[in-house]
Amino acid sequence: MNKQNQEGTIFGSLLTMAAGSIDAYSYLFHNHVFAGLQTGNIILLGINFGNYNWDNCLKYSISILAFFIGTLIIRILQRVILPNEKANIRRNVILLYEIIALLIISIVSNVISNYWSTILLSFVAAAELQEFRRLNGGPFTPLMMTGNVRTLAETTFDFMILHDKIAKKRFINTAMIMITFAIGAAAIAFFKSLLNSYSIIVPAIILVFDTVILNWKTDHNILQKLEIYKHRNK
Repeated sequence: MNKQNQEGTIFGSLLTMAAGSIDAYSYLFHNHVFAGLQTGNIILLGINFGNYNWDNCLKYSISILAFFIGTLIIRILQRVILPNEKANIRRNVILLYEIIALLIISIVSNVISNYWSTILLSFVAAAELQEFRRLNGGPFTPLMMTGNVRTLAETTFDFMILHDKIAKKRFINTAMIMITFAIGAAAIAFFKSLLNSYSIIVPAIILVFDTVILNWKTDHNILQKLEIYKHRNK
């Protein structure tokens, strides 16, 4: 596996796009509950608790609990079943797990309750957040944009005022992550009228592309031979 691929900006951007589309789908199609953005769910839970809206409290609590259990499942996979020595296999398994779960949701979403759909979507979001947490050698989350807004402001100052080249690269990467998150959400809104509940296949397709990138290997030996050949024939 090419480690650069799994921590690269393109790979991370597609993960973020999928995360944005999953949360948008959950919010639009399943009673305004977020699948992965549990900060939002906790805020809404608190508001509804304060207003004595017990039914709404239940739906947000279910998503939070499902996300918790989904994270535990992936943690067991990481530490017991497929530890770091088998990280390549584990990441492929998790991506496949997400894709299959999203395809199942597209089929059963209209025949099961919002609660069960939310549980499945929260499992998917938890798997992505727990496994994929690095980008270009640094910490990364495909769900939480608040920290990215802070990073964007910080790096804007550092590269524009202090002319820091590293900060410029971080600025570009962070901006790309934020834009793709919004694009993922916009894609669900766009396809909502065309595909209705089947629009959940959008993040499934995105994750297929991420699987290809994860397993893409660059043969450096071939590249070196080509460079030597070009040098000899100058």
